[in-house]
Amino acid sequence: MKFKFTDKKIKGTDELHEYAEKKIGKLDRFFKNESQASVTFSTERGRYIAEVTINNDGTYFRVTGATHDIFASVDSAVAAIERQIRKNKTRLGKKIRTGSLDKAKTPVIAQDMAEDEDESAEFKIVRTKMFPVKPMTPEEAVLQMNLLDHEFFVFKNQNSKDNFSIVYKRKQGDYGLIETK
Repeated sequence: MKFKFTDKKIKGTDELHEYAEKKIGKLDRFFKNESQASVTFSTERGRYIAEVTINNDGTYFRVTGATHDIFASVDSAVAAIERQIRKNKTRLGKKIRTGSLDKAKTPVIAQDMAEDEDESAEFKIVRTKMFPVKPMTPEEAVLQMNLLDHEFFVFKNQNSKDNFSIVYKRKQGDYGLIETK
């Protein structure tokens, strides 16, 4: 597993980074291919926060652990991400074809836009993301959206000739699907 550490508002020691590598590295047994782990350490209002994101061939697992001890935050995040991985593996095993974790070939750009108060002003794009889009079922897309804790998710719908589709979380708590023609 490859690691990338980011320290925000905190001085991350080598001991902390080694501890995180040791704990998070144990999760590598769940994946066939080499994964990438991005770990961000920060502090806010007297609490230490460890945010762990694991990318395994386009499937992302993200959790945040926050306690009064930075090492306990790492332990909390690792326990939560392990639960998330186990839950995901079970669901994928039931509903998804065997090649579902293969890397996608087509990158797509997702944009976060800031809303301006003045309607006559131009829209200002403040962030651009590129990510691979792979064919999957709407159920797998909802699962991936929930793992990322996002409100929507763009994917190629394998049930409708690989057209692009979007799943989104509705205010009532259920999900919606937008399909393209």
